[in-house]
Amino acid sequence: MKLEIEYREGLQLPDGWLALMRAAADAAERVEQLPQPAAVHVLVTDDAEIWSINRSMRQVDRATDVLSFPTVSYPQGTHAGCVPVLLSREYDPDINAVYLGDIVISLDHVRQQAAEYGHRPERELCYLLTHGLFHLFGYDHITDADRAIMRKMEEQSLTDIQMERFDRSELIQRAKDAMTYSYSPYSHYRVGACLLAKSGKMYTGCNIENASYGATNCAERTALFKAVSEGEREFVAIAVATEKYLGWPCGICRQALYEFAPDLLVIVACGDQEDSACLRDLLPHGFGAAADILGRE
Repeated sequence: MKLEIEYREGLQLPDGWLALMRAAADAAERVEQLPQPAAVHVLVTDDAEIWSINRSMRQVDRATDVLSFPTVSYPQGTHAGCVPVLLSREYDPDINAVYLGDIVISLDHVRQQAAEYGHRPERELCYLLTHGLFHLFGYDHITDADRAIMRKMEEQSLTDIQMERFDRSELIQRAKDAMTYSYSPYSHYRVGACLLAKSGKMYTGCNIENASYGATNCAERTALFKAVSEGEREFVAIAVATEKYLGWPCGICRQALYEFAPDLLVIVACGDQEDSACLRDLLPHGFGAAADILGRE
């Protein structure tokens, strides 16, 4: 995606942030599956200017984190990826792309919210840009259902560039730490897991073997059962650490996790190696509490 990025006079982004913004925009474009090249103008400014823009354009007298002004008026229930004819009307031959609109981001809010939510400022910047882009794609968050769809698209885009809301490296390190407690006298295959709940709490577990092999419990289920036993029901991601090679969850663990979080991000790590996938992709046609084996909704 073509990003035209403008800065308020006196503002400057740290090294690498511009590249991250372009990566985030490209990821959003891939997730939305835009039918043709698109372009967006982004203004990075401060609270004072975004307050002024918010007041003059939306009659809202306060500063905010991000504003978006789409050029396309989408019919109810549609979005950019499914209306190629409508998008083509916004084609600009001078830039050889469909012009989707403008986004304004407050750098003051980027830093404030990153500190509040406990993640890196560059992650917050990428999130706000992605949020603005999906508004330009035709998504909104007025109803709970719409909010869930938009949030899923945003998180998928951010995961694509490893800019999730959580610190992936911390999740992996906790999984590696949990691996040291593994009880595996039979397989000598140590596994650790760290499960992140939607509440923000992390739950670790290791594999625990038994002389009666069927009584063995995997690290992923150890972490899951610990979390569920303490009242958690919604989960964001799980990291699984092994020693010899990347170890994906077994079928039973995939099913156990799917019960609670079909869209769980599964991260596997071994030494410096790392990979990730969505649980739905690891368990095609899975079933859980929302749609059981009998097909009830």
